[in-house]
Amino acid sequence: MTDRWPERVWYGDSLASRAARAALAPASWVYAGVTMLRSKAYDAGLLRSVTPSLPTLGVGNLSVGGTGKTPVAAWAASQLLAAGAQPAIVLRGYGDDEPLVHQRLNPSAVVIADADRVRGVATARAAGADCAILDDAFQHRRVRRMENWLLVAAEQWRAVERCLPAGPLREPPSAMVRATLIAVTRKSGPRELAEDVASRLKEHAPDIPVAILHLAPDGLRSVHGASSEPLSRLAGARILAIAAIGAPQEFFAQLSHSGARVDEAPYRDHHAFGAQDVASLARRGAGCDVVVCTLKDAVKLAPLWPQNGPPLWYVSQRAVVERGREVLDGSLRTILAARVGAAPTAGSAGPDSIDHGHRSSTADQ
Repeated sequence: MTDRWPERVWYGDSLASRAARAALAPASWVYAGVTMLRSKAYDAGLLRSVTPSLPTLGVGNLSVGGTGKTPVAAWAASQLLAAGAQPAIVLRGYGDDEPLVHQRLNPSAVVIADADRVRGVATARAAGADCAILDDAFQHRRVRRMENWLLVAAEQWRAVERCLPAGPLREPPSAMVRATLIAVTRKSGPRELAEDVASRLKEHAPDIPVAILHLAPDGLRSVHGASSEPLSRLAGARILAIAAIGAPQEFFAQLSHSGARVDEAPYRDHHAFGAQDVASLARRGAGCDVVVCTLKDAVKLAPLWPQNGPPLWYVSQRAVVERGREVLDGSLRTILAARVGAAPTAGSAGPDSIDHGHRSSTADQ
């Protein structure tokens, strides 16, 4: 397990956290300077970028983990599928969980894991895809993309953001201007928080349209079989909650808001569960009413979970657009119109229209 010490340094208000940020500040300035020089080199053409073989949508963030890249990429894929496209999700494949999650969420989509994204898009086209979504790709500037979505987690954004290692940012906030759309995501925070963050982001990127998406829990599903239960089952229950994701506290907060008494089991993002981990979790879970994990963890834990252990459930999530549906639709229509072999857009009732009523179950990240 992890004690989440980086988050305490980045977000903590204690004297020790503030002192650690101050000590790490010089390293952050160097890191920010290097990332800015790299970005300027791409802008000037000194570093080469490539036009991929498919029209491409990038989904990424500025911060380290926890903004909802996987659920939002899966939601975009579901929208493109509903409009008659054949999208591919291309990711670097860091950890075995991400490709498995996307395959579970959108079985009809092509899923390609390749550290070389240019080659990955070409592989997707050979597999029958007519457009591509790059998951976790805001910093991946080698591949040009037609649309570039930047995700910001409402619960994690702070008025003063710092680059690594004193803060969670991979790039300075000035990099937001590269986005074609900014999506503020929220999990446990209220809508008002997301609206406030959306307003503050305008200071860095005043001309970039902003949407707000709620990554809402949508019931319990068994990791073995098709059984499901409403989230209301957790009210008053003592649960063991397992999360090896970028922002586990947000997952735990969602479960607490459902009325559960949460026994937390956080791990590092992409943690590779071993037999010892599973045995320990099963023992802990035996003393609880329910054992719950995220889908990202379920795809790894299911093959290892003991048959005589307590039942293991995961919480599915759905992306709900709360603001900016029109800009999200417009961005997706750009991809639809440019895809390989695409027919002209047929209007609101045609095959290339965006399905406003569809809500996909998505993974928590």
